[in-house]
Amino acid sequence: MAAVTGLGITQIISYGTLYYSFSILAPAMGEEFGRSREWLFAAFSGTLLIGGLVSPWSGRWADRFGAGRVMTLGSLAAALSLILCACSPSWATFAPAFVTTGIATPFILYNTAFAVLVQIDPQSAPRRITYLTLIAGFSSTLFWPLATRLLMSFTWRDIFLFYAALQVFICFPIHFWLSQMTRRSPVIRPETTQEPVAANGGTLTQSSRRTALILIATGFAFASFALSAMLAHLVPVLGAVGLGTSAVVVGTIFGPSQFASRLINMVIGSRLSAMAVAILSTALIPLAFMMLLLPPPVPLIAGAILFAMLFGMGSGLNSIVQGTLPLALFGHQGYGEILGKITSARLTVSSAAPFIFAYILERFGPHIALTIAAFVGILGVITFIMVAGLVKRSTEGA
Repeated sequence: MAAVTGLGITQIISYGTLYYSFSILAPAMGEEFGRSREWLFAAFSGTLLIGGLVSPWSGRWADRFGAGRVMTLGSLAAALSLILCACSPSWATFAPAFVTTGIATPFILYNTAFAVLVQIDPQSAPRRITYLTLIAGFSSTLFWPLATRLLMSFTWRDIFLFYAALQVFICFPIHFWLSQMTRRSPVIRPETTQEPVAANGGTLTQSSRRTALILIATGFAFASFALSAMLAHLVPVLGAVGLGTSAVVVGTIFGPSQFASRLINMVIGSRLSAMAVAILSTALIPLAFMMLLLPPPVPLIAGAILFAMLFGMGSGLNSIVQGTLPLALFGHQGYGEILGKITSARLTVSSAAPFIFAYILERFGPHIALTIAAFVGILGVITFIMVAGLVKRSTEGA
């Protein structure tokens, strides 16, 4: 459990510094550089795109050199990127510096953290992944108010330097310690193996692995598009639908809702397959968006609270199945590379979400933006249902 606790701390810091704080700090950046919300979130989308492109390499390196070592270097890369951003004198230098933060994210966020737990102990990894997401779910709850409070006394540049210090003095030592615990994970390529059924703990036959990988990556891409669009704009969107200053308060429900869903999954999750949790978690996302679209006489604040609860639960469970579903279907050997490929597709597709959502939000208003995001989430549900059918046929055929 020490490894889970350590990773929980670094995930809270890493998600908070590289992801959740941006929507709070973006207005100050835009005011200084004279750029609109669309420009700012285009840069943010660039970070997700770069992260998606780098993810396959981070997965392969996690298998080859050990996931702990990869996270150790990732902490230093994240700190350097944040320092470059803080020292950028103009938009022309800030935008590329900010995009470089995306290079660091695949090395220090969930996909590599899950690989650490799998490499330490494959058998207990699903349970430990749940514990890890249980802890890390408080990142938004801590960093949204923290960024708001810091911005009252410091500039966004000062805050970025503070975030860089957190990476160096807290995340780096923990990741270095974990690097001594992880071991390399052999890669088994399905196209070359002669085994009729995966012997590494996965439930899929080798003949169905490629199709399943494509479908799973597509399903996570749709879900992540909807999640990324809303998470990057959560507080501003809640304000735009009419909540005003209550938006930040309602937004803080998101984190505890993530925690609650993961706690419930920890208690009764053994009764549900990873596939069932994937379908449920994805379905909660568009359902949450619909709560903000409820017509009168439903009070807006009631719909917003329901939204935050359902959205947090969907996001919380989605984070778990990103790690447990590939492990259940493909097994632990070569896990880092498989997860890297899925993460690459997920981040590459969802990288456009913050920019597209910002554009729609500015041009057509929050209701149209929420409707489109809900539709994308529904496509994710349909895709995972297709995966479930494939898994059933694969199991029956075996």
